[in-house]
Amino acid sequence: MKPIRAPKLGWFIVIVALLIGGTTFAANQQHGEGETNVYVVQSGDSLSKIARKLSVTLDALLAANPQITNPNAIYVGQELNLPGVVTVADDLHSDTVEPPVLPPPEVNIVAPTAVPEPTAAPVVAQGVATSVGLVPVVTGFQNPVYLTHAKDQSGRLFVVEQRGVVWSVESGVINPVPFLNISQQVLGNTSEKGFLGLAFHPNYAQNGYVFGHYSNLAGDTVISRWTVSADPNIADPASEKVIFQLPQPFVNHNGGELSFGPDGYLYLGLGDGGGGGDPLGHGQNANSLFGAILRIDVNVAGTYAIPTTNPYAQGGGAPEVWATGLRNPWRFSFDRATGNLFVADVGQNEYEEVSLIPAGVGGLNLGWNVLEGSHCYQGAGKCDPAPYLAPIAEYDHSLGCSVTGGYVYRGIESPSLYGTYLYSDYCTGTIWGLREVAPGSLQTTTLAESGLFVSSFGEDEAGEVYVVDYVGGAVYKIVGQ
Repeated sequence: MKPIRAPKLGWFIVIVALLIGGTTFAANQQHGEGETNVYVVQSGDSLSKIARKLSVTLDALLAANPQITNPNAIYVGQELNLPGVVTVADDLHSDTVEPPVLPPPEVNIVAPTAVPEPTAAPVVAQGVATSVGLVPVVTGFQNPVYLTHAKDQSGRLFVVEQRGVVWSVESGVINPVPFLNISQQVLGNTSEKGFLGLAFHPNYAQNGYVFGHYSNLAGDTVISRWTVSADPNIADPASEKVIFQLPQPFVNHNGGELSFGPDGYLYLGLGDGGGGGDPLGHGQNANSLFGAILRIDVNVAGTYAIPTTNPYAQGGGAPEVWATGLRNPWRFSFDRATGNLFVADVGQNEYEEVSLIPAGVGGLNLGWNVLEGSHCYQGAGKCDPAPYLAPIAEYDHSLGCSVTGGYVYRGIESPSLYGTYLYSDYCTGTIWGLREVAPGSLQTTTLAESGLFVSSFGEDEAGEVYVVDYVGGAVYKIVGQ
């Protein structure tokens, strides 16, 4: 499908310039006439912050400075070589543009503040939504990246902060004590690492199991399980059981999604390992756990087992792998009515994409790095797209820089949205709706120009959908109009 047309990104550049205090201008000055080939590390600098200041990719900065063996260990006064300037924006989980660097975790956690929910917009009785409203629910979070529910009929929402803190929200009131705080063991001060995903066991009301997807202090991807304590609003940090751990070859493309499917198995998304253009060839290697969606059975006495119906359970690839050919899946979700799996995969230089994996179908290849969206990736030359799953939606980088996947709306408060897949772009905040208007015919509609930095969507138990604003630290409910 053709990319949706929308206003250019000039306003976004202005916002980013304000947010980072003019560092873009400073970087342009440094790369103007009389530029030097060295940057001197200043107090408070990190490599990701320096890359953002200089408008270059983190990978390019590392490549220009092979003397850096530990990206987390640079010192004030250290001289760094300057790579060439990169001007193409990438994504929240990419090689160029990074969101604001998180401060170190605080020992004393202060609860966010609740916002009284205003009177909701009138419910649309019929028709198809042509726009959506955003109703404020709660604010005050520090870089929130996810929202979910516990499947326990409590009506609570759970909001994940990248630094490693999870808050529970009930009837608009935030529990003053975090549901889970593992900030001291999470590498949460880099743009693409941190506590990235949360999933409650389908039988949580009986077993109290909750699973998290986070980066440990070594930068490894870790999937762990915790058990709720005697207080239903607090998980026991000491109950952690590591289910899965995987060292990351680069600092970016960590994926982060964690979700139980309708089959009861745990699905997790992993990026291609990082670096520009998938330099290690993970996307098209079924034996690699990178660049893939994995499916594992955590209902076992040990760590996990391989479902016998996984496509490579009997050989031919890594037995955990469910789907391949992904660059950096930033949010996937199951349609609670059909079981179909919607996957948003962040693009490299030109295209963002959304794909649909039919319910129960494993072994599909989404094409990266042969394809970027439905197009031959520039590093692949000519290619045949036929063997790969074609996206159901895509847009080019005139409309944004990093897709954020959402959910198919199955709630009851906004019937005009029913059956619509909602997704967004992190850089522009545009919210789109994708729905089937005739058998086999999909239509995409621009529903809102939110002005938010949409890091994630989320669902409550009733199927209502929420938007999470990374920079503003707020959560909004989506209402069809």
